[in-house]
Amino acid sequence: MTSTTQQLPPNLEQIIQKFQRITEPKRRYEYLLWFAKRVPPFPDEAKISAHRVPGCVSQVYLTATLQDGCIVYQADADAQIPKGLVGLLMEGLNGIPPEEVVQLSPDFIQQTGLNVSLTPSRSNGFYNIFKTMQQWAIALTDSL
Repeated sequence: MTSTTQQLPPNLEQIIQKFQRITEPKRRYEYLLWFAKRVPPFPDEAKISAHRVPGCVSQVYLTATLQDGCIVYQADADAQIPKGLVGLLMEGLNGIPPEEVVQLSPDFIQQTGLNVSLTPSRSNGFYNIFKTMQQWAIALTDSL
């Protein structure tokens, strides 16, 4: 292991391992789109500018709450790739303490192999979604 290896939440680790077993870029996209299909409905009344992820070409909305000391994200996007990215992150990060989200580095995207398949604007969108999730985690930690 290298010094850049970080301890990942178990769900995120499982997702990354599955991506690593997929060798074809098309199948990686299919798996990413599978996450888009799994994103629960997001209330229309929550689609406000305060919940919009800045820096995304697509419209991505994100909120978070605490349940029993663990973070639970809700999100939606108007395009399937960003919706898949946010779905991947939700499945990987939901249910862990917000402090753990804050400590993560977005470098784990490289372990999925998606970073070589995504366009620069999609990679930037992933980074912005992740950073917004961390900002929500910080806000929820501060409210404790």
